[in-house]
Amino acid sequence: MMLTIFLRHDETKTVDEINQHLKKTGWFDNFPPPGVEVVSWYVMMGIGQVVTLRFPAERLREINRLVEGEAWGGFRTEFYPTYDYRALREEMRAKQAPQ
Repeated sequence: MMLTIFLRHDETKTVDEINQHLKKTGWFDNFPPPGVEVVSWYVMMGIGQVVTLRFPAERLREINRLVEGEAWGGFRTEFYPTYDYRALREEMRAKQAPQ
């Protein structure tokens, strides 16, 4: 499965304070865990970081607990199940094209 996580900066803290918290909790060492693919990881100005991961569905709880235990306090989080629509859209476009 794929999961997109919005890591919204805690605006009551400076970036240095956020990074200190993340270092203390082990975030930088433990995220993402081994065997989890990072599909994309962007910084979005005004939002924070947006990470899309790919992993077996049975690891969802593990990912959730990791974020809860290590990112909270530095980030507010939002989770969105995600899928790649590009191939389906191209297939639909090809079927709609005049022959």
